[in-house]
Amino acid sequence: MPSPVSLRLPDDDLAIIDSAARRQGRSRTDFMRAAAVQAAEAVLLESTIIRMSAGGFAAFMAEIDKPGEPIPEMVEKLRRAQRRAAEG
Repeated sequence: MPSPVSLRLPDDDLAIIDSAARRQGRSRTDFMRAAAVQAAEAVLLESTIIRMSAGGFAAFMAEIDKPGEPIPEMVEKLRRAQRRAAEG
């Protein structure tokens, strides 16, 4: 069952939050919950320590150093952008 959270916010902050929530077609509560969870996840991800063996790290770096595979949709978007730039 959800637990209630009470916040006291300045009217200017609420106006910004309400405007953004409306643009997304969401309620204030839903918008604020999603924003708070997203911010909390970002903090946790930024501060998570990943430990691995020297061999694991070497394997990880070897994968990172491999050339990437082209993504057909991205290649096409780049070609279209290049054509437009050449025409304009």
